[in-house]
Amino acid sequence: MVAVKQPTDGGARRAVFAPVDNRARVEAVVHRLGDAIELGLLADGEQLPGESELAGRLGVSTVTLREALMALRQQGLVTTRRGRGGGSFVSLPDVPGEERLRARLRGWSTEELRDLGDHWAALSGTAARLATDRTESGDLAQLRRTVEELTLAEDVAARSRVYGRFHVELAAAAQSARLTREQVALQTEIGALLCLVLGDDEYREEVAERHRSVISAVQDGAHETARTLAERCVRESAARLIALRMTL
Repeated sequence: MVAVKQPTDGGARRAVFAPVDNRARVEAVVHRLGDAIELGLLADGEQLPGESELAGRLGVSTVTLREALMALRQQGLVTTRRGRGGGSFVSLPDVPGEERLRARLRGWSTEELRDLGDHWAALSGTAARLATDRTESGDLAQLRRTVEELTLAEDVAARSRVYGRFHVELAAAAQSARLTREQVALQTEIGALLCLVLGDDEYREEVAERHRSVISAVQDGAHETARTLAERCVRESAARLIALRMTL
């Protein structure tokens, strides 16, 4: 029998399974679950809740959910097993090779990357500031675990997923479902591209240290320091992508 992972249920994961919007519900479910899988919020091999439970949590009919799961299977993001111990399971996609990532980066202008970096900084800075008022020390345990996971991540794909997940969890710590969903959507745009700059071990350590500083500021209730540190972290990453884009 295949072992099934039993992940903890943090704020970021709760946002994944919150009811979707009324418009284009099949597409909304596909995007919600697909983005969470690609970002690593849902672990490779993790079993999704049963159809009835998952449909109820997402606020859609089982027919809508089945259509969405079919689309996710076609994208290679979900596999289905029949029989005893069966169900729908997460299938983490391969990260595109470096040449494909560079080609994807060439599709962005430096102005677009700068704009994306501004949006990211605004989201993370606001989340950090709000989290200083809305969290207790124990609420930051998941963020700390994510930072340590980043320090141990060897391949760039894992690093980019964990990096992005930190900022999603920061939004969840702010207790804002909308900010959390915005971060998930943004990370699916930029997350894979971060593979191009996170191969440097020294920079990986720098990012981890910045994340620790954000957590400390949030814990201390230092509103502006937390906001500034979170913004600086993502602006530096955006700047590295822009610099690389200019060499292509």
